[in-house]
Amino acid sequence: MVTRLSHFFLRTLREDPSDAEVTSHRLLVRAGYIRRQAPGVFAWLPLGLRVKAKIEAVVREEMANAGAYEVHFPALLPREPYEVTGRWEEYGDALFRLQDRKGADYLLAPTHEEVFTLLVKDLYSSYKDLPLTIYQIQDKYRDEARPRAGLLRGREFTMKDAYSFDASDAGLDASYQAQRDAYERIFTRLGLEYVIVQADAGAMGGSRSEEFLHPTAVGEDTFVRSEGGYAANVEAFTTLAPEPIPFDGLPEPVVFDSPDTPTIDTLVAHANAVLDGDYTAADTLKNVVLALTHLDGTRELVIVGIPGDREVDDKRVEVAFAPAAVEPATPEDFARHPLLVKGYIGPWSPTGAILGEESATGIRYLLDPRVVDGTSWITGANIDEKHVHSLVAGRDFAADGYVEVASVRAGDPAPDGSGPVSLARGMEIGHVFQLGRKYAEALGLKVLDENGKLVTVTMGSYGIGVTRILAIIAELNNDEKGLVWPASVAPFDVHVVATGRDAAAFALAESLSADLDAAGLDVLYDDRPKVSPGVKFGDAELVGVPQIVIVGRDAAEGRVELWDRRTGEREVVEASDVVRRLTTA
Repeated sequence: MVTRLSHFFLRTLREDPSDAEVTSHRLLVRAGYIRRQAPGVFAWLPLGLRVKAKIEAVVREEMANAGAYEVHFPALLPREPYEVTGRWEEYGDALFRLQDRKGADYLLAPTHEEVFTLLVKDLYSSYKDLPLTIYQIQDKYRDEARPRAGLLRGREFTMKDAYSFDASDAGLDASYQAQRDAYERIFTRLGLEYVIVQADAGAMGGSRSEEFLHPTAVGEDTFVRSEGGYAANVEAFTTLAPEPIPFDGLPEPVVFDSPDTPTIDTLVAHANAVLDGDYTAADTLKNVVLALTHLDGTRELVIVGIPGDREVDDKRVEVAFAPAAVEPATPEDFARHPLLVKGYIGPWSPTGAILGEESATGIRYLLDPRVVDGTSWITGANIDEKHVHSLVAGRDFAADGYVEVASVRAGDPAPDGSGPVSLARGMEIGHVFQLGRKYAEALGLKVLDENGKLVTVTMGSYGIGVTRILAIIAELNNDEKGLVWPASVAPFDVHVVATGRDAAAFALAESLSADLDAAGLDVLYDDRPKVSPGVKFGDAELVGVPQIVIVGRDAAEGRVELWDRRTGEREVVEASDVVRRLTTA
């Protein structure tokens, strides 16, 4: 049926929304696809729902091709399953928690592993029932601290989440590959460039974890890749540690005065002046004090030693210490630990105490993997306005362990030996996990194997951000006038615009719209009377239907104008040839 703009629920805006940070947010609001309800929460209008449905149709087709079956769970779920798996607390402030009138705890689900697991437990009991993959397309909720960029980072979003269930690890490998292959087909069909990178599983748990990232300057994820084929997000990057160095014969540590040198830059300048050396920040050991808040509410300080030419990466810190919340130590933390000499902290003191063993501060000490035995450093001496040089790792100090929190830089060696890495920005559009038996064990999902023995089911989890993909497609397909949708996801196939006051133009536009509809095309017909051609053309450009038919002053002669928004080409053609042209394009 032809959709008439005179009766369609659409109002376009001439001004950009004041809170729009990126192009997709600006244009989707202005063109009448979405409307803001609250920070990170949007209403979907008819145009937006049509595009969203097109994307979901592609996802459903490829899920069916991969052997998955669709189900649908509520977003409002009880606390108990998430408490059993530990995620009621692990999600922290990102989880929307609420109570009903009787005081029972509920949540708005950010993911659905628990209830998928319980559903299969309720219905399946034998290895003969497996493998099984089921999925849903449903809204999720996460209480983002800083929702931004419209649909790219919201508090409510639509996601496709699939879960596979197998009786063996080999079965999981096959299910995982089937979903991974389906993702590649989905993103290819939607015209999205993607890079598959190694990722950290985070609160999801499990072993193998890969992200599908779309490279984009507005992406919030940094990933690395080498020409040899290695790719990972920075959270999952593993430092290639150098070989230990023999330290026999190296000079002993020497404490030196270093007033007014609380930073690496001031320390390097002072060391070069008083030690007559040619030191750089890479010769110094920076010691960063972090405060961890564990799930039970306890607060712990840790000291992390990294090369002075590196910064601490917040995302790598978050992953390294999960599920604890991490923040820099506060002045109050330092006040409670008087042996922490701010600006002059180090892993050694002149008294011979070694942090992590007979610690001078009683605080756990962790090192960057680059700080291997035999390396020599300038660092704090744990005395106000004093540092130490020639401090050798493995000889003069040790640590409680190693941790990956330092920033990754272009040129760092890939851990698989495939060469130096480069850095790029990307936006996550899909994520696949091998969950293993974490959730099945916690919730008691077992089946009888071929020998009649109970075995724990192994699971996979596979997510695609539907609404985020819609925003990314909008980011990629626009010009200075408005959106320019690809044909595969456009809300309509053709936009017929009747202009002028001549009744012949409206009659021909009416007839053409009916013929195009009969030929199987989705038609938006701008039949609004007493609306100027300029306004109609502006709306057509803003809405972004890829093919536009303008019926105007040449209508009496049976001619119209075809306008391809994707290429900008405009051509006058016979009205009788329009259906053929648009159905064979």
